[in-house]
This record gives sequence, C-alpha cells and structure tokens, in this order.
Amino acid sequence: MLTERQRMILTAIVDDYIRSAEPVGSRSISKRGDVGFSPATIRNEMADLEELGFLEQPHTSAGRVPSTKGYRYYVDHLVKVGEVNEVDMNRIRQFMAEKMNQMEQVVQHAASILSNLTNYTSIVLGPETFNNSLKHFQLVPLNKETAVAIVVTNTGHVENRTVTIPESMDMLEMEKIARILNSKLAGVSLPRLRSRLYSEVGQELGKYVTHCEQLLDVLDNALSSDNDARMFVSGTTNMLTQPEFKDVDKVKTLLDLFDETPTLIKLVSSFSDGIHVKIGAENDHEAINNCSLITATYSFDGKPLGTIGILGPTRMEYGKVITLLDVLSKDMAVLLGKWYK
Repeated sequence: MLTERQRMILTAIVDDYIRSAEPVGSRSISKRGDVGFSPATIRNEMADLEELGFLEQPHTSAGRVPSTKGYRYYVDHLVKVGEVNEVDMNRIRQFMAEKMNQMEQVVQHAASILSNLTNYTSIVLGPETFNNSLKHFQLVPLNKETAVAIVVTNTGHVENRTVTIPESMDMLEMEKIARILNSKLAGVSLPRLRSRLYSEVGQELGKYVTHCEQLLDVLDNALSSDNDARMFVSGTTNMLTQPEFKDVDKVKTLLDLFDETPTLIKLVSSFSDGIHVKIGAENDHEAINNCSLITATYSFDGKPLGTIGILGPTRMEYGKVITLLDVLSKDMAVLLGKWYK
C-alpha cells in the first residue's frame, strides 16, 4: 500500500513524535541519518501520507502527527520488536527470583514492575476464580456474637472475614462445622461452593447443628469469592506526566475509569491468546479513546490464566511495550504455573 520511502518517512515521524510529543516537520526528518531525503521530497511524501489518512496536521503547526490509521500501520508493519534492554531485563530477572508465596503477590508485583519500566499505567488480571478451589476453612471465635472465617485457597490466597454467629453456638460446634466443611468442600472450585453448601453440606450440618438455615447464610457470606480482587492497577498517576493529558477533564475521565473495576476487567480480558494492540477509537470505552491499550495473555498447559496490559497515550513506545509484555507474560506463566501442577 505504501512505497518503501513512505514507510521509512512514516516510521521516522512516529518515532520522533513518540520521543518529543511535538509535531514533526520535514527538516527534522531530513536531518536523521537513516532517512537521506531532502526536505522538499519529505514534504511531498508527508502531504501524500496525510491525504491517505496516515498523518494529521495540527492547526497551529506546520508539522504532522500520526493518526490512528498511521499508528495502526506502524504497529502492524513497521514497529521493531527486539530484546529487552539490560537494565529492564535485570528488573525482570529480580522479579523471577523473588520468593512469593501467594498468587496475588505475583500479580501485584508484576503490575508494579510494568508501570515502573514503561511509565504508563499497568493493569494485570490474575487467574479467574474458577481456577481457584477451597483448600482449608476455619472459624475462630472473637466473642459470643462474632467469629473470623478464614478461607485458604489452593493458590495460597488467604482471606479473613468477620461474621456474626448464631446465638448459643459454642467452640465445639464451630470446630465440628469446620470439619464438615473441609471434608465436603476441600478441592471444590470457588464458584461451585454455594451450590454444594446448600445441598450436601446443608444436609450434613442439619444432623449436628441447630440454627442450620441461619448458619448456612453465615457460611455463604464467608465463602463468597471477590472477583474484583484478582485485578491490580499500578501507575494510574503516570498519565498525569504525559503532555496529552494536561486537560483536566481528560484526566478525570480516566481516573474515574480506574475506579470501575468490572469495566476495566471487561476491557482487558476481552482478548484471545497472544498480544493485542488497540489504538485510540479502536478501544471500546470513550474514556480511553485517546489512549492505546496493549494486552498479552499468559497461559499454563494451554489454559489461559490471566492478562497483563499497558494503557498509555497513542504516542506510546510500542516496540518496547510489546517486547516487555511478551517477556513478562511468559515469566508470569512460569511463576503462576506452579500452583496448577
């Protein structure tokens, strides 16, 4: 579709604009050692690229900036995806070497590393709750009215919830309840706990415990899974450092989106295997129509476990981000895979 010269000039414009955040003129392109064309030739090609929809010209400048179509062509045909530089690679090696005992620690730490390495916002989804199952349950009394329900999953996640216990329930009954739950529900996936709780577990509890219906409601609350807990966002304020987001309204819309956990999960998890790039208006939410979202899934034994993503301006270092996501998604698969062996 584009000539080799047009491809070279478009690459130079995108690279310069990513670095400077300023419209790019023909003179600055001609001074690059890797282009080798006169300013007049470059101006003509820039005009053609603008007519084809790959470039745009801000009203206040003689220079050009890439359009969404230009970025898309750059990502699909021109971007250089290479090796991670040594400094970033050392950070990733350190991440791999750290001992993390819970799956959530791995996911949260990955989000932090990505936002620091890119200076963009990272969004990391841990494995879906259907991959998690109950390993151990315990009830610890606090006083006559309340107890702490401790839920431990097969992934090492520990969750504590304070629950109100029925009147007259003593320590022996709590221990009996915990034994029944562990014998009946250990190994059951979290989304299936409720149905199993009200069927066979409810029948078993009814033989030994009074206030069975009230107790089942308490246990239902204690065992309910929080799907939002599997998402970690890091570097939300990094957007404030980008020239494109000096507009307070744009920033407020973005920050509001970061509080909408279900929406973010849907945006990031709506991709199939591999690395995906959505640029500008290609995104499904108006709040990020001026951003690019790059995601990569990580899998173990052919089964997708989660997604890591980077949200930044359309003027993003695509090559660096794609390379980092490729490396880190593979490392995440190795680290999290040990919980599924």
